[in-house]
This record gives sequence, structure tokens and C-alpha cells, in this order.
Amino acid sequence: MRSFNAFIEKWMALVTPLCLFMGVLFAPQFGRILFLVPYIFAFMTFCGSLGSKFSDIGRVVQHPLPLFLSVLILHAVLPLLALSAGNLFFPQSPYIVTGMVLEFVVPSAVVSTMWVSIYCGSAPFTLSLLLIDTLLAPFSVPFSLRLFVGSNVQVDTVGMMKELLLMVGIPALVGMTLNQLTGGTVKQTLSPKLAPFGKIALMLVVCANSSKVAPFIRNMTPRLFAVAGSILLLAVLGYALGWAFAAVLKLKRELVVSMTFGCGMRNISAGAVIAAAYFPAEVMFPVMIGTLFQQVLAACFAQLLVKRCGVRKEA
Repeated sequence: MRSFNAFIEKWMALVTPLCLFMGVLFAPQFGRILFLVPYIFAFMTFCGSLGSKFSDIGRVVQHPLPLFLSVLILHAVLPLLALSAGNLFFPQSPYIVTGMVLEFVVPSAVVSTMWVSIYCGSAPFTLSLLLIDTLLAPFSVPFSLRLFVGSNVQVDTVGMMKELLLMVGIPALVGMTLNQLTGGTVKQTLSPKLAPFGKIALMLVVCANSSKVAPFIRNMTPRLFAVAGSILLLAVLGYALGWAFAAVLKLKRELVVSMTFGCGMRNISAGAVIAAAYFPAEVMFPVMIGTLFQQVLAACFAQLLVKRCGVRKEA
């Protein structure tokens, strides 16, 4: 399994788009495992938290500037850029604009823990960002939508909190407790054994989530291609801004990695649920098309981090 793990890590930039393609091509088959995605996310969070201790989270909170800047990028800078791009390129399509903004007001993605783990980022920082960002989401998402596009949206707060506990809270708590109880040895003993399964989990998530985009891909129009291009550019900016802010602050390499993935990756599933529940179908496309780019861009930026910042992969 270690050779498999090493192979997947080496070719992650190619494996990710291949999984995306498979998800679109075999959408009915992969669509059947969508109900498993929250549990797969929970496993990924558990794997990513095995190297963290409760004291690490405390140290992150004691130096909140990187956290504050990440939240600022996620919920102010990028939504404003999305609103501006939408109004500039699609002024006659308010639902497209709404979908673009919705794509960039949802919280950071749980799957970022796996990328941070692979490229030796700061797991405590990533977990702290996820917990804070998702805890704020029931309030920040409706407020941001009202502020940016004037939409009066009611979010299922209880459901979102349950999802948070399942995907982030409980698995992170279990992983950090194991690390604390074993004096850190669990990272050397259990983490390497789970690493290949973590990669498989990531591949399954990409395939399953990509299956949601298949109906849109089969009915593309010139305007939808333009929307997809806009979302791609904004998604690139998310990763780039996280990296740039961390570089300006001259943060450690592990924080550069965490801010890059934390600011670039979004909980698209949450955005899709909100779009389906409260908006016309046209809002769904800008939200879901992000599925096509998120993991591929993560793989590309990972390679850039390795080449430009000397970031190393997990052993």
C-alpha cells in the first residue's frame, strides 16, 4: 500500500482530473455513493488530525492574524470579486450572479485537510479555520447573501451544525485525543497505514461530487462556458490570495500551505443544498461548476508550492 500511496501522491495532478472525468462519465454509478460523502469526509478529517494536539489549536488561536485574514479572503474579498465579475459579465442574469456569489460565501472545504496533510501544512490551523468558518456559516451565509445580492435566505442551522459535528468536530476530537493519549506516537504508527486509504477517500469524493455536474456538462451553451470561465478565474484567485497573504506576512511554510488550500477550497456541497432549496435551477450551475475546478486547482497549486516554496510531501 505504501507504493500505491507514493504513486498517487506523485501523480495527484493527473489523478484528480481523471477522477473528475470518471465522475462525469459514470455519473449514475458514482451518484449512488453520494450519501457516503459526509462519512468519507469524516474519515479524511480524522486522518488529517492525527498529528495535532489540543495545545496546537490553542497556539493557533493565540496568534489569530492568519485566521482573521483567511476568513476575510473567504467571506469579503472573494464574494466582492464574484459580485463584481457577475455584474460585469452577466448584468442581465441576476440568478447567475447570485450563484456566483453563493459559490464564494459558503465555508472552507473539509477536503482541504487531506491536501494539507499530504503537503505537510499546519493541521491545527486548518482544523481551527474549518471549525470557526463552519460554526459561523449559519449566520454568515444568509447575511452575506442579503448584503451582496439582497437574497433573504433561511439556512438549516441545526442540519449544518450536525454536518459540522459529523465531518469535522467528532473525527477531529477523536484524532487529537488519540495523539494526546499516545504522546504523539500515533502519527508515526497509524497515520502511515491510513494514508493510502485517505487518498482513496479523496478520489471517491472527487468522483461522487463530479457526478452532480454531469447534467450541466451535457447541456453546455456559450453563456454557460463563460460562467464556467469566470468561476475558474475566481477559484484560482482564492488559492493565489491565500498564498499571497501568507507570503506577505512571511509565515512558516506549513501556514503558507494551509492558507493556500483553506482559502482556495469551498464546501460546494453546502452551496448546492442552499441553491437547490431556496433558488431557481439557474443558480445551481455557478455553484456546482466549481466542482470541476476545485480539486484540479488544488493539485496544480500543490505542485507550485513544492517548486516555489520547497514544500515537502508527507513521508
